[in-house]
Amino acid sequence: MLRADEEDASELKIGDDFLKAKCLMNSEVAILLEHRCDQMKHMSGDSTTQLPQVLEKSLQYVKRFSRFTNQGSVKQVREVLSRYQLAEFELAVIGNLCPENVDEAKSVVPSLKTKGRGHDDEAIERLLNDLLMIKKFE
Repeated sequence: MLRADEEDASELKIGDDFLKAKCLMNSEVAILLEHRCDQMKHMSGDSTTQLPQVLEKSLQYVKRFSRFTNQGSVKQVREVLSRYQLAEFELAVIGNLCPENVDEAKSVVPSLKTKGRGHDDEAIERLLNDLLMIKKFE
């Protein structure tokens, strides 16, 4: 386990627990929370059932900041980003923020600059173009 002073996300030194964690994009969380809300309403048998406030607020938040809204697009984004061998947190950050160019991508995910990871500017540009195509046809 890394100490706080040894951690550096720009070099993917983020600790074993975080490296192994499954990170979700806001769009994925929105889908999960919507499903949970539907389940709760269905189980109560009353469509006017009041949901817990924390659930409603969380759903509002992730919907507000989700870049992709339909389930097919969200699945496609996860698949496309997975092809680029990104760490889970890199995938989530890029999927949430959808940087517009290579410099912006490297700014929000500094670990993309790490040499030897196969993320040269052309690969990052392809990744961003893939995301743009999904967003265009959503």
